[in-house]
Amino acid sequence: MAIPNSALQAARLSLQMSQDDLARAIRAAGERIGRPNSANKRLIQRWEAGTIASPHPAYARALEEVTGLPVAALGFTVPQARVANDGHGGHDVTDSPTGTPHGSGTPAPRTAPATNYAGIWLSRYEYYSSGREQTFTGAHFVVLVQHGNRLTGRSLPNASLNPGSPLTLDISVDGSVLTGTWTEQTALDGYYRGARYHGAVQLLVEPTGRRMAGKWVGFGKELDINSGPWELVFQDASTSKATLDSYNRPPEA
Repeated sequence: MAIPNSALQAARLSLQMSQDDLARAIRAAGERIGRPNSANKRLIQRWEAGTIASPHPAYARALEEVTGLPVAALGFTVPQARVANDGHGGHDVTDSPTGTPHGSGTPAPRTAPATNYAGIWLSRYEYYSSGREQTFTGAHFVVLVQHGNRLTGRSLPNASLNPGSPLTLDISVDGSVLTGTWTEQTALDGYYRGARYHGAVQLLVEPTGRRMAGKWVGFGKELDINSGPWELVFQDASTSKATLDSYNRPPEA
């Protein structure tokens, strides 16, 4: 059984796109970069279902253009060069090997967790800025997508307390314990001048299933190890376009 590509689905939802929307955007991007393609809704469905592990190079470039992310960060393996095809159109037919997850290195779970945490969550964490000698709060509205014991999250494009600082989460679920990694790209015009930070996070889900709380850890500018509290609070199980639109705004401070 193929492993669904939750990273791609989360990226699409965070861009507030339907599968048709993403296909159209990929075709338009292909025209802009001079590598036309024939992306359609069925192809997006196959990508998200995990039946295609590696997109054709023409599709990969257009997909990176649309999302602003490398294909490896979108849950794909690195695309193979197709010597016999110059990338103009063609078919994307590299199927995913059975039981091979996308970029996670973790075997597929035997059974799915009893609770599904998919939906929109408010993410909040605290961090200390040594340069400003002050503690700050980072907050995002995040779309979580769950397949089995894996959660993938991306912040909505305009839903950051610090504008232009997208957040990505990749988390494994083991009962009420969530363990994973985070990445945040800071704003180019912000205090950290576009620096990219990443680290680990571990959260404990409260019995209600509507709040996760724990700690993050990561490296600072001087390679010192920093840590602080992190929580996610459930907002809405729906990921419809109308719901995504309503949360595509900075959270309240």
